[in-house]
Amino acid sequence: MVQGNHSLKRKLRAREPVLGAWTSLAHPSITEIFAACGVDFVGIDMEHSTITLEQAQQVMAASQAGQAACLPRVSSHNGEQIRRLLDSGADGIIVPNVSSAKEAIPLIEWCKYPPVGKRSYGIARAQGYGFQFEEYTRTWNERSVLLLQIESEQGAGRINELLQFDAVDGVMIGPYDMSGSLGIPGQLDHPLILEACRGVIDAARRHRKACGTQVVDPTEENVAAAFEAGYTFVVLASDIFILWKWSQRMRTLTENLKAGLQPKT
Repeated sequence: MVQGNHSLKRKLRAREPVLGAWTSLAHPSITEIFAACGVDFVGIDMEHSTITLEQAQQVMAASQAGQAACLPRVSSHNGEQIRRLLDSGADGIIVPNVSSAKEAIPLIEWCKYPPVGKRSYGIARAQGYGFQFEEYTRTWNERSVLLLQIESEQGAGRINELLQFDAVDGVMIGPYDMSGSLGIPGQLDHPLILEACRGVIDAARRHRKACGTQVVDPTEENVAAAFEAGYTFVVLASDIFILWKWSQRMRTLTENLKAGLQPKT
């Protein structure tokens, strides 16, 4: 039982439209619901959450059982964490805030088996606990996904050197960190942000690599607009964003209801 949806890498490299979901809360039931809606992959946010390795493996199992690939975003450029997540069955890795070729090289080495990289061989869930060791290790380099997040002015400026590596399947723009790097935190519509994003999108097109973003409050219109802008994959909100947006609406609703339900004198 080699894990995951093996079509994801092909779709990313062909620059076909890809949709993802995102979890920061780690409960497998959330992932089962996300996978049931037909997304291509579920991302696990291990950078801005308290998700453990054990919880991440449970999310992977739920995602893959629902025919969606699973891509954890690691907390940092941490080879040990990457190796353990891959052996737990991840279909690939998303790495935050990559700004140079010097940073990208060890990421490739940690993610890929020789001769492409230096990933060590072991037997765990990813290899079917031994039953699929040969098939997994033989096909891993060709089907695994490595996405780099571009979240700084430096990363945007060096986008061509990051996309030169064949092992890199694409990039994902982190607009909030990008805005902070440019000295305009939170101003996502600022011309400097739009210019930096456009440069990354154009470079990904030239290199025939995927380029993605996250839409906080997805609708048909704004997701279509993201694809029209040149993105090839879109993360549809997250469990945190969904609850936040719902709670905002419910807070207004409850305030209005409470105001209208004052005791009558």
